[in-house]
Amino acid sequence: MVIEKKMREEAKIEKEMLERYGENVFSFKAMKQFLPEKVYKTLKNVIDKGEALPEGIADDVAEGIKKWAISKGAFHYTHWFQPMTGATAEKHDSLIHPTEDGGAIFKFSGKELTQGEPDASSFPSGGIRATFEARGYTAWDPTSPAFIKYTEEGPTLCIPTAFVSYTGEALDKKTPLLRSMEALSKSTRRLIKLFDGKVPDRRAFATLGPEQEYFLIDREFYLARPDLVMCGRTLFGNCPPKHQQMDDHYFGSIKPRVLAFMEEVDRECWKLGIPAKTRHNEVSPAQFEIAPVFEELNLSVDHNMMVMQILKETAEKHGLVCLLHEKPFAGVNGSGKHNNWSLSGPDGKNLLNPGDSPHENAKFLTMVCAVIRAVDKYQKLLRASVATAGNDHRLGANEAPPAIVSIFLGDQLTDIIEQVEKGGAKASKANDKLTVGVTSLPELPKDVTDRNRTSPFAFTGTKFEFRMVGSTMSCAGPNLVLNTIVAESLDYISDEIEKAMGRGEKVNEALQRILQKIVKEHKRIIFNGDNYTSEWEQEAEKRGLANIKTSDEALKAIVTPENTKLFEKYCVFSEKELKSRYEILHEQYEMAIDIEGRTSLDMAKTMILPAALKYQKKVAKSAAALKAAGGKGTALVGMKKHVGKLSELTAQLYAGMDKLEKAIEKGKPPATIKAMSEVRNAVDQLEAEVDERLWPLPKYREMLFIY
Repeated sequence: MVIEKKMREEAKIEKEMLERYGENVFSFKAMKQFLPEKVYKTLKNVIDKGEALPEGIADDVAEGIKKWAISKGAFHYTHWFQPMTGATAEKHDSLIHPTEDGGAIFKFSGKELTQGEPDASSFPSGGIRATFEARGYTAWDPTSPAFIKYTEEGPTLCIPTAFVSYTGEALDKKTPLLRSMEALSKSTRRLIKLFDGKVPDRRAFATLGPEQEYFLIDREFYLARPDLVMCGRTLFGNCPPKHQQMDDHYFGSIKPRVLAFMEEVDRECWKLGIPAKTRHNEVSPAQFEIAPVFEELNLSVDHNMMVMQILKETAEKHGLVCLLHEKPFAGVNGSGKHNNWSLSGPDGKNLLNPGDSPHENAKFLTMVCAVIRAVDKYQKLLRASVATAGNDHRLGANEAPPAIVSIFLGDQLTDIIEQVEKGGAKASKANDKLTVGVTSLPELPKDVTDRNRTSPFAFTGTKFEFRMVGSTMSCAGPNLVLNTIVAESLDYISDEIEKAMGRGEKVNEALQRILQKIVKEHKRIIFNGDNYTSEWEQEAEKRGLANIKTSDEALKAIVTPENTKLFEKYCVFSEKELKSRYEILHEQYEMAIDIEGRTSLDMAKTMILPAALKYQKKVAKSAAALKAAGGKGTALVGMKKHVGKLSELTAQLYAGMDKLEKAIEKGKPPATIKAMSEVRNAVDQLEAEVDERLWPLPKYREMLFIY
């Protein structure tokens, strides 16, 4: 009886948890409950097929969303959008409308649902909007469901929207992402039609599973570090004798305080329909990861923005601070956002999943070759898509990929690609099995690759993992680039097939020749070895691959004539919109460096230098007292030597601060970065010399191990 009772209780808890999944989302389940059946079917069709919203149903949808929101206790709504700040934005309006008799009613119209008008003048626009031009519009994105955001002050109905200017240009990250998804769908459907002769009446779509890394530190340490508060990363600090070299934190037992935090994060994610799946300790002490189940790209991008907010808000409740910066601590792992990208056809099948027939494998290898071509041809653009001041510190070490873009395929897939280059793949390296059918391509076992933690762009079985994306970044930018360059490669292959068919050539014969040509021209981008070695840098240079180490240089690729033409062709960006992106991203890079420089200078002047001088004076006074008392020998020599070292390091600090001050005045990021490094070098050496009780900042050994 006791066992049966316990089982019933557990089953009840399980049922309640599962029922709560997505409870704060206007999902298909909620739509079915709160919308008329005809409206529900029409809206579902819009979402499934990516079609425009038919006229006449917006008011009905708005009424249903209003009733659902009020049932959740939400009496305010906001158009939730993603401007070029890198964060999300919202302006709240109430659902209250006054009546003529002096009363009020709850009202939400179709116009209020589909269109908002936030002020556009104060958001980054890169010259698209002048300060005096305030008007901008938010437009409802029905493919990403409305949700309820809860705070201690109360719930708010959030409606995911795009954000455009009065003149129609995109001012956000969602609009060009949606455009790129439409372009990719069109190009994919075109190629699939050449393979199959017909295509289901549904769109093709990319999927995404972003692995979000982050650090947690105690809030008291955070508040005692002006660099963390202002810049999100430590500008000074020595790595402790023990940090991550023992590999004992990775996948280790999760501390109770952190586990309580993770439990709450998971529950908040699940309520919002975010399929949080994996949680674990990462490599560095105080570093962790959360990863979701794959979702359609647009929704996954929205969900990741929500996850970052949930991480920060939940950490605060637990007396912690969540650091999302790419490199909050020097000398240990930085944080990335591994971008697991794949492509599904109109039939819903993953096109990067090896199939069970030669025909399906022909599609698979065509997609792989399309990606190889896209990544090689637009490697500089991909590098630009992950260019930020924070990511510059991360790329190149501690499991982060280097700045050289390359593709890891694994031994078996590389072997097959090499066979394609020679004129057609006949056998799989894994089992030497020959297959003769629609094409001469072999059967391919699934999950045939190992992992390469140093590769920027790795095939990991059914997907490509773009590992260069930084932890603070929105996934929108890197993925709109991926979508567009892959669309261009798919169209190139379709063009070549259609030309061959026009000459009377069979599709399979043409495909073999086209893929062979792609591999020959673009195989230089494939590298399965250690991306960290100097030998690879030399080899990459011989291959003609770009090695762009700073964001300042990388961002220039955005506005090259070739890339401008690409984005215009696929209607992702106009030339004006593209130039605005460059201006915004470059300005954000320069501002980040300027803020770091000024913070570094301020901390050095007002915190580090006084502590160093005070300790130097204390040691000098002790040495003088010892000498006056007749002391001599090793003790006196040691004290004098210590004073000399402190004096030398203090002099270095003065010199570094002087250089930093001048660099900040000139506003040149490279000079500021160099001067900051000199200041840091002096400060970090002083940290190892100055009395622990006088040092004004929490040290790495505290922040990384006490949480």
